[in-house]
Amino acid sequence: MAEIKDPENTILMELKDGTVTIQLLPDVAPEHTARMKELARAGAYDNVAFHRVIDGFMAQTGDVQHANMEKDYNPRMAGTGGSDKPDLPAEFSKIPHARGSLGAARSANPNSANSQFFINFKDNDFLNGQYTVYGQVIEGMEHVDALTRGEPPADPDRMISVKVAADA
Repeated sequence: MAEIKDPENTILMELKDGTVTIQLLPDVAPEHTARMKELARAGAYDNVAFHRVIDGFMAQTGDVQHANMEKDYNPRMAGTGGSDKPDLPAEFSKIPHARGSLGAARSANPNSANSQFFINFKDNDFLNGQYTVYGQVIEGMEHVDALTRGEPPADPDRMISVKVAADA
């Protein structure tokens, strides 16, 4: 079990094979951190599909509007939606897009991140300074590595539940 130093800023993401523990970075990206905790506490991420999983690159999820596999799941629309909250301003930093880092997914507009995020399978330095990094997997990356690949996957995996460790 990972040592959780800051339960208020740690996410426990339950996948089919086990728990992924993510340390959020409130000092680096306070608005993105707050949004993830808000949506997790509302249960918005529960049952949301990994709609874009590219081998050797990253796994993307978090479309709470179109990708909830228990409620109105639309594989054609998955990846195009967000939450009912306003978009977030970019919070770029010097933190690299390293293996296991959590990045904010967005459109071409740097200030369009909302609820979607991705977890990097490897160091993706070409993303540095282009996408907000706001977390790091500290345990359970093997469960992310085991996700079904595809854009979208034919039978996508999902986040079974997402909780703030302080609430678990």
